[in-house]
Amino acid sequence: MHSSLIGRDSAAPDPLGPGREDDSAIGSPETGDDEMAGAPPKGKVKEDRHFVTALARGLEVLSCFRSSDKMLGNQELARRCGLPKSTVSRLTYTLTKLGFLDYVEESGRYRLGSATLSLGSAMLARMDVRQIARPLMQDLADFSQAMVSLGSRDRLSMIYVENCRSQSALTLSLDVGSRIPLATTAMGRAYLAMCSEAERNDLMDRIRELDELAWPRIHEGIEAAIAQYRELGVCCSFGDWQKDVNAIAVAFRPDGGRSLMAINCGGPAFNLSRDFLLEEVRPRLVALGARLERSVTR
Repeated sequence: MHSSLIGRDSAAPDPLGPGREDDSAIGSPETGDDEMAGAPPKGKVKEDRHFVTALARGLEVLSCFRSSDKMLGNQELARRCGLPKSTVSRLTYTLTKLGFLDYVEESGRYRLGSATLSLGSAMLARMDVRQIARPLMQDLADFSQAMVSLGSRDRLSMIYVENCRSQSALTLSLDVGSRIPLATTAMGRAYLAMCSEAERNDLMDRIRELDELAWPRIHEGIEAAIAQYRELGVCCSFGDWQKDVNAIAVAFRPDGGRSLMAINCGGPAFNLSRDFLLEEVRPRLVALGARLERSVTR
C-alpha cells in the first residue's frame, strides 16, 4: 500500500512518500531541505537592509519541526537549515531560554516548547473561518467518502488549518499542521490561480529556482491547472502529486479581504475517480467556497 494511505488504526507515515520531506515545496527528491522550506532567495535577502538575519535563522530552526517530528537534535536541525552546527547550537540555546524549545536531557534533543504552541493556538483561534467551515466540510467529506481540508500558504507550501474525514476505512495520512507542495497539489494550484499576478510571478520564479530541470513539467501542470480553474471553477491534481491520489480544490478570500485560503477534497484514486470528483463533488465544493467567502465576518 502506498505511503499516502492509512487505515484508521495505522500509524501515519511520511505523507510525501518514501525518502521525502513533509515540507516539500515542489515534490522533487533532488531538492535540498533548506530549499524545500521555501526560504527567500539568499540574494534578495542580502539586498534588504531591513531584513534581520539572526531572527530569520531562529525562525527557520522552528520551521524545521514538522508534524511527524517529536524531537530533533542540533545535527538534524543544521542539516535541514543548511547552517553550521555551531550556529544552530546557539540558536537552540536561545530558543530554549525563551520557551520556544524544550531540551530533553535523556535524548539530547529538542521539542517545540509552550511558547510556540501559544503562538499557533492564538493564530488558529483568530481563524473564525475554521468554525464556520468545519460542519460544511464534514458534510462534503461524508458525501464524497474522502477528506476535505482547509489550508493557507506558508512560503512554497500549503499548510492545513482544518481537516475533516469521512468514515471511510482508508484516507490520506494528513492532518492539521501538515504541509503539501504548492506547485503540484490541487490546493496549491488553486492558490496560484487566484492570487495576484505579481504574487504568482514571484512564487513561480521561486519554484523554478528550486529545480530548473523539472520546471518545464511543473510549469506546464500549473498553467493547465489555471486554465482548468477558469473553465471549471476548480483546480485538479489527478496523480500529479502522488500517483494514487486524486483531488480538486477551490480558493477563496474570507470576507473578500483576508489572506487567500483554499479548500480541497481528495483521497485514494481507486476510491475517488476523476469523473466523480468533477461531476458530483465539484459543484458542491465550488458552492462551499462561495459560501465561506460570504459568511466569514471581520
